Formats: sequence, C-alpha cells, structure tokens
Amino acid sequence: MPEVLNRDVLNGGAWDPSPAGHRGGARVRSRVEIPLHLSDGSWQTAHVITFDGLSDGLEHIAVSYSPDPGVPLVRVHSECLTGDVLGSGRCDCGPQLDESLQRVAADGGILIYLRQESRGGTDLSLYDKLDAYSVQDRGTGRAVTGHGLRLADDARDYHAAAQMLRALGVSRVRLLTSNPDKVRQLSWYGIAVEERLDFAGQRGA
Repeated sequence: MPEVLNRDVLNGGAWDPSPAGHRGGARVRSRVEIPLHLSDGSWQTAHVITFDGLSDGLEHIAVSYSPDPGVPLVRVHSECLTGDVLGSGRCDCGPQLDESLQRVAADGGILIYLRQESRGGTDLSLYDKLDAYSVQDRGTGRAVTGHGLRLADDARDYHAAAQMLRALGVSRVRLLTSNPDKVRQLSWYGIAVEERLDFAGQRGA
C-alpha cells in the first residue's frame, strides 16, 4: 500500500549531507522520442532527456511518459549492467527496472536512470562489483560493493536526481522505492516525497 510520508520523519535519522548539496542547478540539454519495449510486450514512446550542469558531471538520463502535472510517479534507478542488461540472478535490479518502466508508462511518470553502477558510489566501478562477486564466491572476505550484496553503507548520492527533477519542473513526487535513504536525500535536496510506493511482491531499492 502507498505510504503517506511525514516531513518530520523524512528529515530525521543520522544521514547528514553537506549543506552545499542544496545548491547548484541543471538544465535540460536535449529530448528525443524513443519507442521502448516494455515487459508486458507492448511498445510505448517515451521522451528520453539529457541534462547539462549536473553536480557529478555524469551522463544521467530521464525517461518520461507524459508525467502527471500534479504529483508524478517517479523511480530513481541506479545503473546495474549485470542486472539491467544481462539479467543477473545476483540481484533484482533488472526486474525492478522492468516494473518501473511499466508503471511509469501506465501512470504517466518519470524514471531517473543514474550512471552510478554500485552502492559504493561513483568511485567504484563495474569491475569493482565483479571483483566483489568473486570475493563473495570464495568466502575470503566481505564484499565491498555491488547490488544485492551485504554492505555496511550505501554511499549512493541522489543530488543529481533532484537536480534533474527540478530541471523538469518537478518538485513533488510519488516515489517508487523502499529505500529510506533515497527518500531522505531527495527530501533534503528539495524534492517533496508525498508518497512512497513499493514494488509488487518485493522490496526494491
């Protein structure tokens, strides 16, 4: 069931980002229409949007399906090549991406696709994640990165996602996630999360 969020709860907790994260703008660079093949077998035309001026300098994109002019459904999805493209059984990133695209297409919403491959942040790469899988398989130590692995901290940052939403004129969202850190960060960066929605039959980050 959707959860209506209390702003005092959103801003609570131990997460303490730099105040500088509040500042800095971005702007839409380009929009292109692309027909996308969804998990139900249908084709839906989406606007794929690129940006200039993002805080981390990476090439993130937004996939927009005629978003609700009120409070659109939004999914912020971090890149996972092994799950999103290869269908890895190590994580549920691929099914989450499929469901997200299906739901934002049906509801009229936006998928923010962030080019941050691992939970360890942008300093850790795809190779780091695959190395961590190898460490996990050998049982010789705790894996340090990768979707679906046990981690001490999730160092992903969502400042760029908030910048992208503001550049699209979105300041209030219904967020598809069960990750409280994502809710807290977006709230901190000025995006009001008015509802949090879970994935069907599973917990999604």
